[in-house]
Amino acid sequence: MFSILPLSGHAELRASYFSCHTDNQDDEVFTFSFNLITAASGVETTYTVTATCSLPLPWSPREVSCEENYMEVSMRSDVSCLYGTTTDAWTAALATAHHSATSTWQVMFQQEGQQLIPMSFSEARELGYVFHLTQGRLVFRSPYTPRSVMGSVSMVNGSLVEVVHPILFSRQRWVVMMVDWIVACSTNEGLYDGVQLVWQTPTLLSPLVSVLSGLESSKISMGVAGQLLDEPITAERGYSLDIGDTTVQISIPFNAAGGYRKSFVMDNMYHEFYVVRLYYEQIFLDDCGVETRLRLHRPMNTSLLIQHLSIINQTVLEDRVFTVYLGNLSYDVDLVAVKLNGHNFTILEANKSGLIITMVPQPDSTLHAYILRVPFEDAVHKLYSTEGLLQFSLDINYTLVILPQEEPYYYLASVVAQFNDVFPPVFNGVCNEKSISFQMDHKPFDYLWEVGVGRYLLTPNLAAKWGYIMQNDSKSLTLEVPLFSVGYTYKDINLKQFYGSFEIHSRLPKTFEVTSSLAKACLFQTTEVIVCSTEGVVTVVTDVALAIPGAEPKRTFLLDSTCRPQETDDTRVLFSFGLHTCGTRVQVDHQHVTYENEINVEHTIQSVTEPFKTRDTASVVTVRCVYPLSDLYKLFAYWRFDADSPGVGTILTRVPVKIFQPTFPPTTLTTTRRPLTSTTTSNTGLSPGREMPGIHPRAKYVKVFSWQMNQPKGTT
Repeated sequence: MFSILPLSGHAELRASYFSCHTDNQDDEVFTFSFNLITAASGVETTYTVTATCSLPLPWSPREVSCEENYMEVSMRSDVSCLYGTTTDAWTAALATAHHSATSTWQVMFQQEGQQLIPMSFSEARELGYVFHLTQGRLVFRSPYTPRSVMGSVSMVNGSLVEVVHPILFSRQRWVVMMVDWIVACSTNEGLYDGVQLVWQTPTLLSPLVSVLSGLESSKISMGVAGQLLDEPITAERGYSLDIGDTTVQISIPFNAAGGYRKSFVMDNMYHEFYVVRLYYEQIFLDDCGVETRLRLHRPMNTSLLIQHLSIINQTVLEDRVFTVYLGNLSYDVDLVAVKLNGHNFTILEANKSGLIITMVPQPDSTLHAYILRVPFEDAVHKLYSTEGLLQFSLDINYTLVILPQEEPYYYLASVVAQFNDVFPPVFNGVCNEKSISFQMDHKPFDYLWEVGVGRYLLTPNLAAKWGYIMQNDSKSLTLEVPLFSVGYTYKDINLKQFYGSFEIHSRLPKTFEVTSSLAKACLFQTTEVIVCSTEGVVTVVTDVALAIPGAEPKRTFLLDSTCRPQETDDTRVLFSFGLHTCGTRVQVDHQHVTYENEINVEHTIQSVTEPFKTRDTASVVTVRCVYPLSDLYKLFAYWRFDADSPGVGTILTRVPVKIFQPTFPPTTLTTTRRPLTSTTTSNTGLSPGREMPGIHPRAKYVKVFSWQMNQPKGTT
């Protein structure tokens, strides 16, 4: 009996001790030799295998073997109590058979009570029946139907029984020696009732009883794979052996130890069946106490079953890692690849990418499972901001193969992890004397959002570039924004105070959707201010007395003398005007548009040589706003000012100089530096300070040059 087992790389050969090509030494030592031929990549390799066996236990006087594809019975020569035959006569007959020509022996089969025509041993062999005489035993071997033309099948206590009944006889002179034999095997293949495999056989095989008078069952045992099992082991595995008066029933649960599972793929459905190679042994005793041993090998299998894999979501939210268990896989099923949210990975690629796929055994040694671990950050997340719900999802497509044929099978699974009370970061703002401070306490899922200022992402580099003071650690983010930094907006500007506002927000990285924001407005004291708004309005507060001591702020005006200050005090003025009004000059280059106006003042001067006073007009402050040309996309199309960002403002103050006598050299250069605590420098080269949109970020110095020319007496 030869079969290829579903176990990868396993085959089984069971050979009778009386089979062809077996060397028999006195019915005690048996040697069987055969060639094993394997084929790999079209190349055949032959291996010579030899097995030598000795009998572990003595044979019974009668041995009946019910193999999968043949039946065999052997009888020892010293069997006593043969009906109508003495032991000496039987021994003499066997001796005669050894030394007589085969033509002196014939066989006549009895089929369903009818005796058929006698035939020689050679004729019987052509029909598949073998008679063999060893040193001490007579052996008969027969195939099953339909190959067994001389056999018959009958129903015994609900089980099918195959029967072959040969009668051997030899005529020697006036003596006729006859041997009435019979071999009977249950051919029941068993059935699967959805829970277990069930096999039945008659407690007594009536065809044997008809020949062997007084035959009774003495002992019944069971096992698997040709080995008997002790009762504790069968009980542990869940096997049951029920012996009744008429029927013996054996039950083996599905997937019990001792069997194996074989997998198949049909229409991308995972199927399998469960196989047990049942071994059954029964001992009979006849009236004379002669023992007959029946050995039966019978493979039992379930029908083709749709196998449902088990998916268990073992994810622990605190770990922030998907842990997915795929189980109930037979030993002949391997995982070769996974597709995670549309991305393909082999097992090796997955492990190199930070994903972890581990094969683990199941309590049943014939099954195994795989555990897949995927960090939440590598999964797809969906945020429901208003509900505070965060959901991570992972769609998995497992690629499995059935061995050894490597049939592919795809299994889909989806897992979800959900968090509640997940809201965007919350900022707190505090007003300082010359800055606004923000603080955000970190929470576990802050990484889902990014912090921005305007359209820019807040980073350490951006903070350093724009003069912010930023600190970010594991607990919180703090940001101090000095007054007049980039990002401020201003309103209600007067000579005493004004409101400066700064907005910080959180947004989604992919869509830039703002999910939370804080616009903190603080009241600041006014010193000097210039604001170039996106609407094209300039608001400036400056001290004109610094240019002309004693100048009257109320007597100031712009290039258009009708444009007067909105507010004044003892030394300062506040102007607010449109960039296309009040005589504002415009200059355009390749990158910028520059708007410039002047604050003029009427003042009284006194000649060095003359005792009387005169009135004159002087330009004391130049007000300048510079905008990037690319931001003014509506300026020339609609003649309407609309900027994307505030302009860069500059206040240039002409500083008074001492009047020198004509006896000094022809030209004198006077340079004066003073802090401008609220002006914004430009990129025109007039100031060594840093450029900032809007207004000056902090105190800077501006060089202003005043020239004293050699003029006729009485002029300046």
